Amino acid sequence: MNTTLQRAIVLSLLVLLMAATRSHVFTHFTPVPDASWAVFLIGGFHLRAWARWAFPALMALAVLIDYVVISRQGIDFFSHYCVSPGYWMLVPAHAAMWAGGHWLRSRYEGASAAALARAAMAVVLATAVCHLFAQGGFYWLSPAVAEPTVAGWAANYGHWFLPYLGATAMFVAVAAIAQAVSEAVARHAAPARRHGRR
Repeated sequence: MNTTLQRAIVLSLLVLLMAATRSHVFTHFTPVPDASWAVFLIGGFHLRAWARWAFPALMALAVLIDYVVISRQGIDFFSHYCVSPGYWMLVPAHAAMWAGGHWLRSRYEGASAAALARAAMAVVLATAVCHLFAQGGFYWLSPAVAEPTVAGWAANYGHWFLPYLGATAMFVAVAAIAQAVSEAVARHAAPARRHGRR
């Protein structure tokens, strides 16, 4: 399988994952949480060579899904309480996740305990920064928060951080397992291919 085909498969899976889970984004945590933050981190890891267009394409997909979900509720997109000026802070929020995946890939040399530790660190830090933009954008820029205060913002940040971190970590863990398994299969197949050539 060539690199372009691998990227195309990963991108297709990320599109399907976001489409399947983001449709519940306005009801927050359903039995299957929103995978969007994980999608951007995984995209940053696997799609670095396509970042110039893959990141904007995934960002556009996220907005399109939100538009469809809100419109189906019979609400004008720009009238929904989640679509305040703070909504557009999702661009740097998702960029933070992408950067976390990009950073992780730049230091990745194969599945190992050290790689797992770096992945855990990348997930926590990228999610913290992402949440800073996403939650902070809503809290400080949305008219839904009548009297924003630093204490209120900090409490709100803390209240939502762990659920978002947990959801993101869950999807990234599945991707990490898939990565480790694919590497193990490739290592196992390589000697067999060499033996078959003799």
